[in-house]
Amino acid sequence: MKNTKKKNGAVAKGKGRATLSAQQTIPYLSMHPDGVCKLPGGLYTKTVEYEDINYSVASTEDQAAIFSGWSSFLNYFDSSLPFQLSFINRRSHSRSRYQVNIPKADDNYNSVRDEFTGMLKNQIAKSNNGIERSKYITFGIPAEGIAEARPRLERVEADVMGNFKRLGVPSEPMDGRARLALLHSQMHPGSREPFRFSWKDIPQTGLGTKDFIAPDSLDFRQSRTFRIGQYWGAVSYLQIMASELSDKLLAEILELDAEMTVTMHIQTVDQLKAIKTIKGKISDIGKMKVEEQRKAVRSGYDPDILPPDLITFSKDAAEFLADLQSRNERMFLLTFTVVNLAPTRQRLENDVFTVGGIAQKYNCALRRLDWQQEQGFVSSLALGYNEVEIQRGMTTSSTAIFIPFMTRELRMAGQALYYGMNALSHNVIMADRKKLKSANG
Repeated sequence: MKNTKKKNGAVAKGKGRATLSAQQTIPYLSMHPDGVCKLPGGLYTKTVEYEDINYSVASTEDQAAIFSGWSSFLNYFDSSLPFQLSFINRRSHSRSRYQVNIPKADDNYNSVRDEFTGMLKNQIAKSNNGIERSKYITFGIPAEGIAEARPRLERVEADVMGNFKRLGVPSEPMDGRARLALLHSQMHPGSREPFRFSWKDIPQTGLGTKDFIAPDSLDFRQSRTFRIGQYWGAVSYLQIMASELSDKLLAEILELDAEMTVTMHIQTVDQLKAIKTIKGKISDIGKMKVEEQRKAVRSGYDPDILPPDLITFSKDAAEFLADLQSRNERMFLLTFTVVNLAPTRQRLENDVFTVGGIAQKYNCALRRLDWQQEQGFVSSLALGYNEVEIQRGMTTSSTAIFIPFMTRELRMAGQALYYGMNALSHNVIMADRKKLKSANG
């Protein structure tokens, strides 16, 4: 099973290019059946999948409570516990989880049944335009070996799921096969190829786990786009310029009818170090003020008139320090990337343009990564591995404004009935009232 990729700059001595395998791009070192993954640098990670809750349609008081709970959730992670939030939109070509079953009867209403069956199938088929939206959190700890990492990761996993439960968010830990299936779906966009893997296949075939998830090809020779199999891809980062952010920014991006992965790598800064850093910045700004005042005096101008940018930076730094010292705020380093995927280059450029328009609407900018498409793609995989060195310092509340919740789906298995479409997510509402009644007592 040989997968190849072409990589810009990988030229062998003499003639031609060096050929590398696609597996070499996938950065993890080993994946264990219990879901623990070893990354370079001695970092071990686990992933938890979580579902949605009703935030968009909640009252102002409930939204404030959810925001406060989410802020407390983020504050749980200390400087030794980096984490990654992944939001993955995939276009599903698999069979729907719902099968319409309206049997014919020996009467005069079969034409009505056929019409209703056709309507249901059409609604299910166009439900959210076939886009499946999933949310994951991946967290990691540095350790000397798997024996040291496993119990610590299990403790963190229990805490994370407990914090989700307090928010009313259903969550589920992912084992090794589930994580490999997720990576397979990320590296096979638009593919109808099912994921076939079991742990017994490894000794029988002599293959590694990467061989079961690697794409047919990866091509990073272009500066602003890449190829993965038959799909085009582009990695961009969000440049945050707004002084105040909106909780609708992330939601609007995720609601797009497009295949994409939105990734937030978050590293907590030690509180004492963060305060020392901000104080150092304030001191530097003070020196710049003195220099500007000296220049003004020498030029015969009023020394109290300072450049507007300097005044803004000074005010922002002072507010940042006050937040860290007097409020329940931490300092985070945030890397926010968006990976767009499309079957054609024109569709890809349209999707990137659309996301850029949403960012611009909220006074942010979407910047394409130049000659870092490979690093950006690798960082988007749900592994907790970040190779994009573009970080923005944020407080807890400014990070929490990227709230990952929109609306909860009502989709029950079994003999569920059709009750319409969710106005926010555009998914079908399927419910079994008998189960709901028994669940509510």
